[in-house]
Amino acid sequence: MIVANASIGMPKHDVADLALAAKGKKRILWADQDMPVLTAIRERFEIEKPLAGLRMSACLHVTAETANLARTLKAGGADLLLIASNPLSTQDEVAASLVKDFGIGVAAIHGEDGMSYYKHVAMALEHQPHITMDDGADLVSAMVFIALDKLEKLGGNQKPVQDWASKFTSAQRKTLFEGVIGSMEETTTGVIRLRAMEKDGVLKFPVIAVNDAATKHLFDNRYGTGQSTLDGVIRATNTLLAGKKVVVSGYGYCGKGVASRARGMGSLVIVTEINPVAALEAAMDGFAVMTMAEAARVGDIFITVTGNKHILGAEHFPLMKTGAMVCNSGHFDIEIDLKALEAQCTEIIPDIRHEVEEYRMKSGKKIFVIGHGRLVNLAAAEGHPASVMDMSFATQALATEYCVKNQGKLSNSVHPVPVEVENYIATAKLASMGVSIDKMTADQVSYTTSWEHGT
Repeated sequence: MIVANASIGMPKHDVADLALAAKGKKRILWADQDMPVLTAIRERFEIEKPLAGLRMSACLHVTAETANLARTLKAGGADLLLIASNPLSTQDEVAASLVKDFGIGVAAIHGEDGMSYYKHVAMALEHQPHITMDDGADLVSAMVFIALDKLEKLGGNQKPVQDWASKFTSAQRKTLFEGVIGSMEETTTGVIRLRAMEKDGVLKFPVIAVNDAATKHLFDNRYGTGQSTLDGVIRATNTLLAGKKVVVSGYGYCGKGVASRARGMGSLVIVTEINPVAALEAAMDGFAVMTMAEAARVGDIFITVTGNKHILGAEHFPLMKTGAMVCNSGHFDIEIDLKALEAQCTEIIPDIRHEVEEYRMKSGKKIFVIGHGRLVNLAAAEGHPASVMDMSFATQALATEYCVKNQGKLSNSVHPVPVEVENYIATAKLASMGVSIDKMTADQVSYTTSWEHGT
């Protein structure tokens, strides 16, 4: 139930159960211990208030790590409303604690259906944000669809947000973007969508591509996704990875992380790719590389991390062994064509284990789907460890501050995270780990900045 100002200091919220707050607070503070860079930023924000007077709407995974980012943004002075970017990623106890213990507005419920999800999107837009923060570009795309009068794009037949959007007159829709300073984007999928919006000329404010920051994708995507994906598979199935043929589809930074960690667990890793350079890199990294049609015949566990649709499709399921396990660690639940799989089945048995469904095919084979085809690391586990999210969320916080400080100076396009932000975060993270590095001497600086030094 949506509640506004239920008691003094209680923000507007729609969460599962406020009675879960005590448990959620413990999770938030536990994660905070392993997020020293974000903590340092929060302490500075508390003093300087760089976000004072600004409304923010954030569509992110509502986890303990995200909670500490939310605390940091509030410390900076922001009036924040947080909604979930994925129906299965919300930790209900964390959502409750943010509302009850930290006074932050949250509209997110684990397992919420499409109607509730888009109701929360509507709430985030009704908050009239000056800044948005996305994990998949749902907030920005919703604003664009409304402005372009393409309401059918807002979740198909999801009526709450469509009914809310239909109240805007044509004139009002044209001014929907007024007052928006900018947006931060957390994921590869979201950045792809936003660059497409920029290309089509429908992006009406600047976006900082947080995902593309080295302090994000080099660590969060590779080490975070690598570990948490296998964590999800193991928690859901309790399977032994040693000796299993694990098929990793996509050899970007997420795929590299998953493949590396699976090999470390003793798996025989197969990589599928469409990019010849990435495929060549995988082969030279020592992985078997083949087409999905070839891999489907031999794989035991299939993990998609491409950001594209129907990587596992109707043509692949009949080729698989009985007992094959399939899951996805890409942002949206489109990489496994579950409708095609369902059409080939006589029966679907839900909850054969927690977050595992058994699909019984007409041929008699069994295929197990983990996490309903959604992000397996969040559907079946707890997402990335706090230590790696420390860098990603520190980047989010400082990118937000940069966007505010440069209001009116940035074009309506996708921008990189400034190098000075990257260097600050990397330096602070190293210091928190007790790691020291060298500095160039004056002579070395001269050598690297001059063309006059010969051989």
